[in-house]
Parts: sequence; structure tokens; C-alpha cells
Amino acid sequence: MVDFAVQAELLGYDSIWANDTLLGPRIEPLAMLAALSSATERVTLGTAALLPAFRRPVMAAQALASIDHLSAGRLVVTVGAGFPGRSEIEYAVSEVPGERRFGRLDDTVALWRALWSGQRAFHGTVLHFDDLPESTPSYRPGGPPIWLGGASPSALERTGRLYDGWLPYPPDPADYRTGLAAVRSAAATAGRSEDAVDPALFVTVLISEEPEGLERRLDSYCQTTYGLPYETVRTVQAIVAGPAEHVAATLGRYAKAGAEHLVCRIAAPSLDTQLDQLELIAKVIRPALQIPSRA
Repeated sequence: MVDFAVQAELLGYDSIWANDTLLGPRIEPLAMLAALSSATERVTLGTAALLPAFRRPVMAAQALASIDHLSAGRLVVTVGAGFPGRSEIEYAVSEVPGERRFGRLDDTVALWRALWSGQRAFHGTVLHFDDLPESTPSYRPGGPPIWLGGASPSALERTGRLYDGWLPYPPDPADYRTGLAAVRSAAATAGRSEDAVDPALFVTVLISEEPEGLERRLDSYCQTTYGLPYETVRTVQAIVAGPAEHVAATLGRYAKAGAEHLVCRIAAPSLDTQLDQLELIAKVIRPALQIPSRA
């Protein structure tokens, strides 16, 4: 995995992202990013998305501040509250109630920022601490940027009001445009500037010049990743697959809708296939995108 990330940096990618779940074996994302902080030099290191409820919040603040230091300020933290119908067991084994999960998430982020700035007490709607120990300050004043993953009306309002970036995965570029407008409206209502929130997109990508068997490959990937068929997942997540020209054109529609950073998850089962796709995206898709920066 470290070699994969190093190769991505060599190919010109701007960022590398680690996801988070307790449902199945994987390298824990903060451990992964800590390893990448010394193996890479330039790329942003991000979570997509971290699930803070499954970690003690004060310890998580220290871990994130540590990665921010180790990477010399290259960390971006996207957070989420999990998925209904899927994350209930994660809350149960973490001994955290699922109720008020959005309030808990926002409180956790506010607590992190308080700890990074040296505050010694915190009182939110869910979390309360009267006597916080001195914590590791972040590398950057105010801490690493914190993005929110989600596109519900509540998530859009909270993104504009509280967060530094937005990383949704809507299956239609038109929905992305509408959501981004709502985020910017919420930011303005909160007295923030329109560009206070970085607009990004989380998208699953598979380049294939052979249409036969493509849906079967996507279905296998979705079943392995979510335990759900492709036909179900495609209705709630951005999945772009097919010939390179089609993939580039579709991603370009998201860029025109306002997405400035494309976080591409490769829908391939093996590391060799993922490396092949990584190179195709860098050498074929990225040059075709009509956006000034980031993939």
C-alpha cells in the first residue's frame, strides 16, 4: 500500500486518501497516513471518510495532530457519521449510541479544534469536558482542514456553517451543482465567504474499453465492498465506468458543476489492476479534464 501511494505521487496525483470502516479487514486509516507521511513528500494525505465516533475523541485529536506534524501540514480530514443500515454494528462494537450521531460528530470536530488551539474545557450539545489535559497542538494554526462527507439537507447546511470542505458522492452531476449551491448559501448565512468550503467529489472509477462484462465486474466490486448489488449502489454513489472518453466526459460534467478536487476510488479487486488503472487515470483521464488542478 505504501508503494502504491508513492507511485501515485510519482504519477502526479495531488492527494492520497484512506477510508475507514470496522466492517472487514484493512489497514487502519490513521496508521496508513502516518506511514505515508514519511514515504511521500508532496501529496495531500486525507481520510475519505474518517468515522470519529468509533475513536475516543481526545486521543483522536492527538493522533490527527501528530500526523499533521509528521506530514508537515499535508493532512485533510474528511469525516462522516456512517451509513444507515450498515453502520449500526460499528456503533454497537464501539459502545457508542447511534442516536444524536450528527450532533456527536459536529461536537467531536469542535472539540478537536479546541484541543489544537490549547483550550482546556469544552461543552457541546453531546460532549462535555470540564478539565481537558494539555494536548498536542496542530502543525497549522487552527488545525488541518476538516471536510464533511454527505449530501442530505442537514449535511449541506452543516457543511456551509461548520466545515472547511465538502466531499459528497452524488450519482448525478446536476445534484452536485444543486448541493454545492446549498452549501455556499449556508456559508453565506453563517457569515462565511463563498469560497470558505472546498468543493470535492468522491467517485468510484473503472476504465474499460470492453463493455462486455463491465457491469459484472462492478457488481462484484460492490458486493465485496458493501454487500450490495451494483444496481443498488449506483443509485446512491457516483460510479463512472467505461471507455476512457466516457469516464473523462462524465468527470468533466462534475467539474463543470463545481467540483475542484476529484477523489477517485478505483473499482478493481487486485493491486496489479489498481496500478494499471492508476496510470490510466493519470495519463489519459486527467489531461482530458477541463479543470485547472486536482485529481
